Amino acid sequence: MGRMHNDTFTANDGCKIAFQSSLSLVSTAEESTSRTCVLLMHGFSGSSEYFTRNYSALAESVEVIAPDMRGHGRSDHTRGGYHVARLAADLAELVRHIRKRLSITKIIPVGCSIGAAVLWTYVELFGCSDFAGLVFVDQAPLQDRSMFDGWNQSLAHTGCYDEATMLAAQQSWIYDSHEAHKDLVKGCLGYRHLPQASDSVSDEQQAEDERFFTKISASCDQAWLARLLADHTRYDHREAIEAITVPTLVMAGQRSGCFPLNGMLETVRRIEKTTSGLARSSVFQSGHWLFYEEPERFNKEIVEFARLCKDV
Repeated sequence: MGRMHNDTFTANDGCKIAFQSSLSLVSTAEESTSRTCVLLMHGFSGSSEYFTRNYSALAESVEVIAPDMRGHGRSDHTRGGYHVARLAADLAELVRHIRKRLSITKIIPVGCSIGAAVLWTYVELFGCSDFAGLVFVDQAPLQDRSMFDGWNQSLAHTGCYDEATMLAAQQSWIYDSHEAHKDLVKGCLGYRHLPQASDSVSDEQQAEDERFFTKISASCDQAWLARLLADHTRYDHREAIEAITVPTLVMAGQRSGCFPLNGMLETVRRIEKTTSGLARSSVFQSGHWLFYEEPERFNKEIVEFARLCKDV
């Protein structure tokens, strides 16, 4: 594979959305050799740079596109738009943009963290007929604890799960953002959250990982992120998940510092309520950013899942 191409499109409100693509969408010199596109969706305060360990391997088998969601990375940092539904609307426009420029028969989005929430919202607003399959990575369908359906501490987010903890998180992101960024790394990398004797990450690599992720978080408007966090934390996607009608893969980190494993597997249970055999799970031995910690396994499983999904 060659280098990833940087491109943009403009959303209906004028916001420029940046994305990386394994195939130039503006050049007529290149033609797609694959009819399958894997669409990588990063997490809260992240960017398409998160997938630096995945692009090359994935692009050997499929086309790869990874956007910077609005307010993140190279995309415009708008004054408003800090809602998961706005991010889902942006994704709908990106899907149309892709289909206009590539002869793609299968689009398989991979939603990591808030990226999963964007996909669930997409399903709620637009259905899932645009996609051949869906992948959700290390995210429970509701971050808050809830009186409905016994959604308690065994299922909800471990640190941001009600109004008080959400307000504390907002304060941290706005007024002590450097520490918030470092805390994010500690909670999202399994070898930092739950170290094991078998971990073989050098001190130098640990320091480099922290610099890599904190720099990406620091590029965002922290107050805008705090407002997005409030919307994301309260958003309940459980019923929307039951409307999914395409093959689904749920990836979860055994050492995630964000969610209990049982909460992340709720997506499989909800889909299986309506269509048996449509959803399955894969549990990794790493953390929330499992695509970064176990890239070989992640890449292999994504390609294998993509091959199983039918054209749409």
